[in-house]
Amino acid sequence: QVQLVESGGGLVQPGGSLRLSCVVSGFPLEYVAIGWFRQAPEKEREGVSCISSDRNTNYGDSVKGRFTISRDNAEHMVYLDMDNLSPEDTAVYYCGASRSIAPCTVRVASWYDYWGQGTQVTVSS
Repeated sequence: QVQLVESGGGLVQPGGSLRLSCVVSGFPLEYVAIGWFRQAPEKEREGVSCISSDRNTNYGDSVKGRFTISRDNAEHMVYLDMDNLSPEDTAVYYCGASRSIAPCTVRVASWYDYWGQGTQVTVSS
């Protein structure tokens, strides 16, 4: 059973930065793909970024050039560095895990088998 716990959310001003963390347990991280998704009130869950077990990455169109995903298998951690944040980035951010060896996707949330509880990111002045 893969377990995920997100942290690092909070309140930040427009133009600011945050680093989200996802700690993974129950399965060796090097064999798992991790995706970050977000959900704002009354909106569908949106794919933000993902990183495959071979470290290939994908990003949603709305965050390209602003967000960076990385992984530290030894520390069982996946990070999402978010820069130049705007109010439109306000949402609950979730990390998901998939044991698939296929390239990860940000288009299909159901590709991920396990999810964390989420961390709130609020961008406001």
